[in-house]
Amino acid sequence: MNIRPFEWRDFPLLHTYRNQGIYLDSTRALIHGPTLIPLGAFLTFLGPRTKIYTYRCENCSPPDPPLIGQVAYTLGASYARLSYLAPENAMEMSDLSTLLDYMAVQIGSLGAYHILADVDESSQVYHLLRRVGFAIYARQRTWRLEGQASGEADAVTWSACKSSDVIGIRSLYCNVVPGLVQQVEPLPKKNLKGFVQYKKGDISAYVELKHGRYGIWAQPYVHPDAENFSLQLVHFLNSLPGRRNRPLYICVRSYQSWLESAVEAIGAQPGPQQAVMVRHLTVANRVKQTYPLPAINGKHVEPTAPVVQFEEACHLELSDIEKQS
Repeated sequence: MNIRPFEWRDFPLLHTYRNQGIYLDSTRALIHGPTLIPLGAFLTFLGPRTKIYTYRCENCSPPDPPLIGQVAYTLGASYARLSYLAPENAMEMSDLSTLLDYMAVQIGSLGAYHILADVDESSQVYHLLRRVGFAIYARQRTWRLEGQASGEADAVTWSACKSSDVIGIRSLYCNVVPGLVQQVEPLPKKNLKGFVQYKKGDISAYVELKHGRYGIWAQPYVHPDAENFSLQLVHFLNSLPGRRNRPLYICVRSYQSWLESAVEAIGAQPGPQQAVMVRHLTVANRVKQTYPLPAINGKHVEPTAPVVQFEEACHLELSDIEKQS
């Protein structure tokens, strides 16, 4: 079995698979268009820090078709996103496991701790990914809004994120997002893009935005204490700057499912429920070690229990994957 990075000579294969791929990054597929995802094998269109890595896996025993796998990774991020697999009719082959293992090693060596994928639970690839080490950590539904939001509006103030909002956004994020999700998708430390709403001096809602040629992705984080949020959402969406005629895609996670009634009330159309899956690329090793406490009033206080420290996570070894190849 031969696995290698994609090259220009592989363009005919990419063209052959143009209608046979599986898209596993909902955000990119909706706002940039599905056509651009496989072309990411030759083009980096997401920004200077986001790189796209595409691999070709070829079985030495014809007539099995070659597999293509693609993952996008932003340098310095804790996770990468599995974005494309092809062809769909060959996903039952054992080669898929070997290809994903190889990709995990390559992306892990760049600094990623996890690989994420958005998968329709009714699809075949959902069961295949579970077999090769992916697990569900959340569920989501994406709602599409064409034109203006309908309904009565509450003209509350929404303001673009500033550096001074980071602490408040982080506090809101920790309050509404489960710890399991925070471990996989930590909030960025800076350069937050979106709008916030304040209530009594605290941030009560934050809407993260991502813009693309074919649409705008919006993911709300709303405190449960927020009142009449559907009215506030109508005002926000109808006054969103730079939207033009692009559709809005509103992502509602399972841990904020109560927002779906508000999104439905403004006229958005629901998409299928998706499983948000993760494959962990590192293993944390616990090491027990005691530490002396600083002196208090001239005396040292001994700890009553050992302090647990996480040893640096170890990535998968490339040699293990090469042996399988």
